[in-house]
Amino acid sequence: MISDSDWGPRDWCANGIGGEEQQENLAGPDSVPAPEPAPFATEPPPASASVTRARTDGRGGRSGRGERGGRKRRERREDDEGNESRAEVADPAARARDICLRLLTGSARTRRQLADALRRKEIPDEVAEEVLDRLEQVGLIDDAAYAEAWVEQRQRHRGLARRALANELRAKGVAGDVVQRAVAQVEPEDEEAAARRLVERKLRSTAGLDRQVRLRRLAGMLARRGYPEGLALRVVRSALDEEESYDAELLDEESFDLDSTD
Repeated sequence: MISDSDWGPRDWCANGIGGEEQQENLAGPDSVPAPEPAPFATEPPPASASVTRARTDGRGGRSGRGERGGRKRRERREDDEGNESRAEVADPAARARDICLRLLTGSARTRRQLADALRRKEIPDEVAEEVLDRLEQVGLIDDAAYAEAWVEQRQRHRGLARRALANELRAKGVAGDVVQRAVAQVEPEDEEAAARRLVERKLRSTAGLDRQVRLRRLAGMLARRGYPEGLALRVVRSALDEEESYDAELLDEESFDLDSTD
């Protein structure tokens, strides 16, 4: 039978009984303690699948940055628009100038047209008047020049009479005296010549109809363009008479040719 005294220090340690005390007794008071073992190196925990994909998938990373960048740009744009709207409210004169300049960029406008546009945009009347006065001073609004250009263009390309031209200018807010000076540049002979050109273009479309029907239709066309009734009837009768005379001459020539062949 083995007694406790037969166990050595190694056996005690192996069995977990008194190992530490036995080692201390064997080492002695002057011995150097054994160094502590170095701790085991531990690996970091594995990253989750979503984090790994975000790191390895370049498209996913760029997509996330793109969404954040787009959201920031939208926020900045909304802030800029909000600042502009607040600035317009704070300075209605600047807003009125901007509205007028945008309209004048496309084509010339009368003062009345610009005033109506500002009123639709709810610009105060006193502010609108101040801005329009300033635009007139610098020559951006000139109703007289506008009226002259309008009369020249519409009379040349549409063949409108002075009365129709005056009505159009008044509808655009041009003052009466300015309208009269503008339409005065159309001479009576120019007006009659324009009426003749209109009738000649429409004469063929009424061929084959009764003379009185043609007379009414052609005269009504001239009346819609502002020509007086007397002038319209005179021009239409003259055009019909010339056409009939020309047709009669053709018939005489044809009959003469037939007689000569016999």
